[in-house]
Amino acid sequence: MTNPYLALEGVSYVLPDGRTLFSDISEQFDQRPTGLVGRNGAGKTVLARMLAGQVQPAAGRCTRAGSVYYLAQQISHPPGATVSDLAGVRAILAALERIEAGSSAPEDFDAVGERWDIRLRLQDELERNGLGHLDATTPASALSGGEAMRVTLAGALLSDADFLILDEPSNHLDRPNRQALAEQLQRWPRGLVVVSHDRPLLGAMARIVELSSLGLRSYGGNYTFYAQCKEQERQNAIQQLEQRRLEHRREAQSLREQRERLERRQARGNRHGQDANQAKILLGRQKERSEGSAGKLRQQHAAALAQSAERVREAAHRVEHDLAIVMHALPVALTSQKRVAELEAVALPFVRTATRHIRLTLTGQQRVGVVGPNGCGKSTLLKVLARRLQPLAGTCKMSVEGIYLDQQLASLDPRRTVLEQMLAANGTASEGDLRMRLAHLGLDQRKIGAPVGALSGGERLKAALACVLYADPSPQLLLLDEPSNHLDLPSVQALEAMLRGYQGALMVVSHDDAFMDGLGLTDRLVATGQGWRIEPW
Repeated sequence: MTNPYLALEGVSYVLPDGRTLFSDISEQFDQRPTGLVGRNGAGKTVLARMLAGQVQPAAGRCTRAGSVYYLAQQISHPPGATVSDLAGVRAILAALERIEAGSSAPEDFDAVGERWDIRLRLQDELERNGLGHLDATTPASALSGGEAMRVTLAGALLSDADFLILDEPSNHLDRPNRQALAEQLQRWPRGLVVVSHDRPLLGAMARIVELSSLGLRSYGGNYTFYAQCKEQERQNAIQQLEQRRLEHRREAQSLREQRERLERRQARGNRHGQDANQAKILLGRQKERSEGSAGKLRQQHAAALAQSAERVREAAHRVEHDLAIVMHALPVALTSQKRVAELEAVALPFVRTATRHIRLTLTGQQRVGVVGPNGCGKSTLLKVLARRLQPLAGTCKMSVEGIYLDQQLASLDPRRTVLEQMLAANGTASEGDLRMRLAHLGLDQRKIGAPVGALSGGERLKAALACVLYADPSPQLLLLDEPSNHLDLPSVQALEAMLRGYQGALMVVSHDDAFMDGLGLTDRLVATGQGWRIEPW
């Protein structure tokens, strides 16, 4: 197809609770690689799904010229799913197998279309992504979060769509695979929209489009250009707002002085009339004229002040409304000598490399960053420490209960509200205190009263963090698996600050080097080709 495009024409979206998420948005997406950015909860995923045709606008219209492949940020799969399901080719492979077995059903040929080599192309794509040990029938449950994401990305690249829309595609990927993703996307020859907070990935985009409280704004450059423009816009908007406020104060002062001068003239006129013994009828007419003039002047002043106040409101509207994100300190302190966990000759399930076997002792106030490639067993290790999985061999002794936050946020019930689950996690704090803590995370009253499943990916992560971090009793061992995924930059910085002040034992898995460096870690647990190695951070 020549010149595929996606177009938004005056679109609006209204949430089930009646709140308008965004309104009157217009934009066209062409073949330029485009990054879609914005704060958590701004509506990026909804907008991406609208572009893909998965949700409909409440007003306006979205048009598509060409086929679209959408990759969601949350990878979910039903029991029994395989690699072919994650890659989106199971139906094609099944139809191909039926044809090879003798089927002549038209629907099977329609399903295959021109993709007779799909089996070979899938395996080639898996090999290219370092997943040659997998095949179409490998159970999805045996894959790590990073491996699952890489398989779904391979499926997206196999789609031959006119447009790829990828929602947080670098989440769960290790550093080499993030670099490989950026290189793959640079080679992608057709339309591309990437929703992300990953600054290096956004740096490879040809333009950035931002969704904010001010609407949708396009910037003709990569992330560095966008960041420079945003800072200049912010400074200009703040300066204009201050100027309008100063003008409003001066206008109010000038009008007040005019009114006071008129009142003094009226008072002098009244005294002069009385002293001159003028007739009462003349005095009355003078008073009426004076009061009429004063009334007109008050109306003019009121109109002038209203216009000045409106200019202030317009200037304030151009200043983006971003509330600061705050995470409260956790009141936990363990003696550094206390033994928290001990793994003795443990064999980790699902791990096929040398990192299958591990010996590890974790003490109080020890802060360990777990690093290594996708599929080496990092998430599995945390699940064993959290008693979510049993080791195949060896013993796992825990002296405290490990509080675990997994990549899929399985601890949250999507049908219940954030506040309900917070109250269940902390029965001693007042509801008002919990509401305040959620508000400081950027979750307002409507969001904490909505089912968790209705929240954005970043908002769900904040809800899960709140239920884990603000639980009662306070956690003595935190096991965090990619906790910065889906979070916007202000939220990541707030999480860093809170975890730096945390006094309990900590084990965190992340591929975000800057985030890990900001946590004040004491040790690094590295997955190598020879096994696990622990070293000072």
